[in-house]
Amino acid sequence: MRLVFECVECGGHYLPPENMSYPDGPASPVWCSACQGAKRAEGLREDPLLARVALAAARAALARRAADQSEPVAAQGRGDVRPSRPPLSRRARSGPGGVRGKLG
Repeated sequence: MRLVFECVECGGHYLPPENMSYPDGPASPVWCSACQGAKRAEGLREDPLLARVALAAARAALARRAADQSEPVAAQGRGDVRPSRPPLSRRARSGPGGVRGKLG
């Protein structure tokens, strides 16, 4: 699994390279590649504190996704114990058609 970030500038989600570096420099955990290029052209740099927070949030989301994916695998051994249809209400059980039976 890879880290997914949300750009602080445009709000888009992006998937930087695994080694967090582009051919022209390091990848930003704060800005997508388009916004990073525009900010770099303006002479702005990302806030280091904001970058650390973005990395921590992406790692936490990755850990949460990994835990969510491993949980259903463990539950598969028990089988599906849900009823095939909801139980009849008291009102549905009273009267001539109250018992569900097999059709002809």
